[in-house]
Amino acid sequence: MFECNRLKKVYRERVVLEIESLSLSQGETLALAGANGSGKTTLLRILAGNLKPTEGEVRTASPILYLPQRSYAFRGTVLDNVLLGANDQKEEALRLLVETELLPLKDKKASSLSGGELQRLAFCRLLVRPCKLLLLDEPTSACDAAGARLLLAALERYREKHGCTVVLSTHTPVVATQAAKRLIILHNGRIEADGDPQTILQSPSSDWAKEFIAGWRI
Repeated sequence: MFECNRLKKVYRERVVLEIESLSLSQGETLALAGANGSGKTTLLRILAGNLKPTEGEVRTASPILYLPQRSYAFRGTVLDNVLLGANDQKEEALRLLVETELLPLKDKKASSLSGGELQRLAFCRLLVRPCKLLLLDEPTSACDAAGARLLLAALERYREKHGCTVVLSTHTPVVATQAAKRLIILHNGRIEADGDPQTILQSPSSDWAKEFIAGWRI
């Protein structure tokens, strides 16, 4: 579904991402973790086509949907926002609002939502359309535990329905273990660990990974 070879991104002579090889099959879910500045968002933006790598080759399947970390609302109601660019998907939009417990707010101005509600809205606005590759940057960062569970459940239903590949970044171990079958920990733009989330969390393969996991926010 996607493949990166000899991928490198340099900002002002500083290497922020350097991955020799990375691939993911159709229907898989990959979680990206790492400290701030480790390269998670840079990798997602390159896969989304929003950022060009300095070197290397990237192959992906389209259509691609990308959810940036910062959620925002357009003018109009919550339902208006979900239907942007998908006016023929009202039934699906309403179903997503039910799944994410936003249906009672469907006629409310989207700009008046709380941070967690706004993140759920942005999620619905994205998932109302099908895709082959779904990229999510910290999709539950503004949600409480209950809101995060709603989004992860909706995400899994979406993945099963469309058979898409999912790549998401997270600062939360629970999200990595519940949403993904594979976890990559990035450190200074390079892959520090790659494998089953539970295995990595229980048996880190390096001293740095062990230190990172020990301080990872639960």
